[in-house]
Amino acid sequence: MNKTTSTLLEFDKIKDLVAHYAISEQGKKLVDKLTPAISLGTITGMLRETTEAVQLLGKAAGLPIHSLSGVENVLSKLGKGGALNPEDLIIIQGLLHECKRMRRYMKEREELAPTVSAYALSLAELNDLRAEIEEAIVNNKVADRYSRELAKARKRINITEDRIKTRLDSYLRSSETRKYLQESLISVRDGRYVIPVKAEYKNCIRGSVLDCSASGSTVFIEPDEIRGLQSDLAVARAQEEKEVHRILCYLTGLVESYQREININIEVMAQYDLAFAKAKFSCATGSTDVHLNTERRIAISGAKHPLLGSHAIPLDFAIGSGYQSLIITGPNTGGKTVVLKTIGLLTMMVQAGLHVPVNQGSEFAIFEKILCDIGDGQDIQQSLSTFSAHIRNITGIVEYANANTLVLLDELGAGTDPSEGTGLAIAILEALHVKGATILATTHYNELKEFAIRNSGFEIGAMAFDLASLKPLYKLQIGSCGESNALSIAFRLGLDRAVVERAHQLTYKERKEYQLENYDQQVMHLVNPEIQEEHLKQIERSREQKNDQKKAKQIAQQGQYSLGDCVLIKSLAKTGIVCELENRLGKIGVLFQGKRLVVNNNQITMHIPATELYPEDYDLDIVLESKEARKKRHIMGKKHVEGLTLEYRKDGPT
Repeated sequence: MNKTTSTLLEFDKIKDLVAHYAISEQGKKLVDKLTPAISLGTITGMLRETTEAVQLLGKAAGLPIHSLSGVENVLSKLGKGGALNPEDLIIIQGLLHECKRMRRYMKEREELAPTVSAYALSLAELNDLRAEIEEAIVNNKVADRYSRELAKARKRINITEDRIKTRLDSYLRSSETRKYLQESLISVRDGRYVIPVKAEYKNCIRGSVLDCSASGSTVFIEPDEIRGLQSDLAVARAQEEKEVHRILCYLTGLVESYQREININIEVMAQYDLAFAKAKFSCATGSTDVHLNTERRIAISGAKHPLLGSHAIPLDFAIGSGYQSLIITGPNTGGKTVVLKTIGLLTMMVQAGLHVPVNQGSEFAIFEKILCDIGDGQDIQQSLSTFSAHIRNITGIVEYANANTLVLLDELGAGTDPSEGTGLAIAILEALHVKGATILATTHYNELKEFAIRNSGFEIGAMAFDLASLKPLYKLQIGSCGESNALSIAFRLGLDRAVVERAHQLTYKERKEYQLENYDQQVMHLVNPEIQEEHLKQIERSREQKNDQKKAKQIAQQGQYSLGDCVLIKSLAKTGIVCELENRLGKIGVLFQGKRLVVNNNQITMHIPATELYPEDYDLDIVLESKEARKKRHIMGKKHVEGLTLEYRKDGPT
């Protein structure tokens, strides 16, 4: 199967889902290497493996599969002259322990899963190596019991350390020396025991200063009387280290002698990880085993695209009995492409040994190749048009297809002039049919429907559509050419009846009356909401424009402004309120942002007349007078105040 087909049918995404169930990196790598096989025996064996693994999952728990974590890193150290550390040996011991458990586990289930159980026969328990590691390594270190020399060295270390601590304890308890100490505890510096002494008393303790604190207030002294014991301790530790290294080298050599068997164990464990990852995927997706044939016959029911989850609509599909080519018609978004992808992907999965989500008894053919042209295939970098990209892909399909090829063609002949596209599509179908390929194609062209009906070996299918709800049903109806629903849908969505009937006449060269009773529902009058919204906005803008024009006309007829009119000051592009009527010089007073401006009549235009801004008998002084003027008028209305004046202008500004 070529990479293009794998990408278009999203087989890599299926492998990612399967890999999610693998617990080891080696198992995930095996999943990534999954490719469809073409041998009936090989595919049958792979499917049997998956089926048996599913049965084991259903009847047993606690699968002893090792995660193989760190194993490859350990093996990479072998043969380089170095010794494995205790952690490395524990990893090998853990692997061998799980191999022993797996052999026992599979032996007890030979009848339930004979194929999968047989893999365990290749597992080497290596009991001698496992026993040596278990005896030698305890709590991530070489055990004393494993070597007499090691036990002696560690005993000597313990005795010497006890003597050193006893001597140093005397310093901590002594009233003579305790006053020189920074604190009553024993410390270790560079593997040697010391006591913390105040810096000012360092000469009061006979010994060697090995270190000091960061502040310099404390020095760490090794008393002279334990120097000999410290040397004995260093010798004992060197003997211990030498013996530990000897033991680790011996165990490393033992592991190296079984390296081939260990590698086989890793491969078998990874194979088990792969088998049970496929089984877990099968259970998670509700998949099942299928029948196989080499007669190019597919007959499946209840098939679901595994990447669509709960949104997948069950598909019933058949080809290979009476016809080798199926032409599918139907509306856009009706599910035609999903049918192609479902059949192609499930076929690839089956040939890769995976269970697929179909009903029991479904049957799949084995193909040497799956070639497909799905999607527009545009490549901007290479400046290919949609049509050119299709043709380049189809050129390879026509050249390399044979009787053992499944060909999937989406919207064949699209992307160019319909008449030429139809002729090209028919010619391509004929060429592939002559080669004996199994063809599954989708189209919108009526001519391809007629071609499929007229020619033997071809069958027509249609995606069901519910005209009442205007929704696709995503159901494939083989043997039905379906009806063209475009004009009916357009009529039900509210397109003018005369337009729809004219379109029918142009398309089918006949007259037809479109009536509501044909559809048992009223016309839906569904309009694009963006178009409708913009239409309403335009109506409102037109209404406002007419009102503005009407106001301007009224003002032009009047030839004057009134107090309180809201006017547009052209030079400022802002509005103000007329506060002083036009004088003999053609000047008008306008209140703008709290200030009184004097402007020429031709510098302003009416925005909103005062009659529309204020109710009748409204006191315009509230708007036109300043707060200070209103306050003065209020005071003067009550009493006489010497020096308080209020100026009124009758003729406007001078």
